[in-house]
Amino acid sequence: METTLLDPVVGLVLEKRYRVERRLARGGMSTVYEGTDLRLDRRVAIKVMAEALATDPSFIASFNREARSAARLSHLNVVSVSDQGEDDGFVFLVMELVRGQTLRAVIHENGRLSPEQAFAVLAPTLSGLSAAHRTGLIHRDVKPENILLSRDGVVKVADFGLARAVAGTGTTSVTNGVLLGTVAYLAPEQIERGTADARSDVYAAGIVLYEMLTGKPPYAGDSALSVAYQHVNNDVPLPSHAVSGIPSEIDELVSSATRRDPAARPLDAGAFL
Repeated sequence: METTLLDPVVGLVLEKRYRVERRLARGGMSTVYEGTDLRLDRRVAIKVMAEALATDPSFIASFNREARSAARLSHLNVVSVSDQGEDDGFVFLVMELVRGQTLRAVIHENGRLSPEQAFAVLAPTLSGLSAAHRTGLIHRDVKPENILLSRDGVVKVADFGLARAVAGTGTTSVTNGVLLGTVAYLAPEQIERGTADARSDVYAAGIVLYEMLTGKPPYAGDSALSVAYQHVNNDVPLPSHAVSGIPSEIDELVSSATRRDPAARPLDAGAFL
């Protein structure tokens, strides 16, 4: 409550339409608020980008392009984007308000999931990614923080395109912190060449599956660089090496999704599904 009261964004009405009411979450790139669309009288989520990004013209241009692409994507398992804008130095995105928690929070509170629970999350996640891949949209930042579990049991993937918008800014003070949290899920080609396609999302989904089954990502280190090195140079270990009793079929699924060579992975989320 105190952080909400001290937050200067709370109480603002952006573009005379979106009233910012309560902080929901804060990260390196942005802060998410609950608010009201005053024109349509509906509850929304408002993602306000970090100041360092909001003052970067290259980010704003890329952000606007990616927001338009994300807004064209309509699928049950994707958090819908309804608007984007700029107001008095604030760059923001208006999204569907999902009441529930992130997969990160679920793992933090409960530890590893059973194979049945893990696949109950993985299948709709891949369904949402598959819908995006069919339109040529790549997520680039699939991780537990971007997978939402609503109170009514629907799994939704959030933040399509934001990683690409940030990547071109060169705003290292922001992106270094983001990288540290994201590198645990980056495919080798993203680390080595800065390129990504649907198979990069498949790799990240395979890492998320590993984490759901074992309670932690396969690689850890003191720095983003040390974790990145392991992605590039090591094969992802089998989840059964960390948790006994995991069937060999699941081991093979994780292994096929996380091959270091993109050509050896499923072509897209639909093929993984």
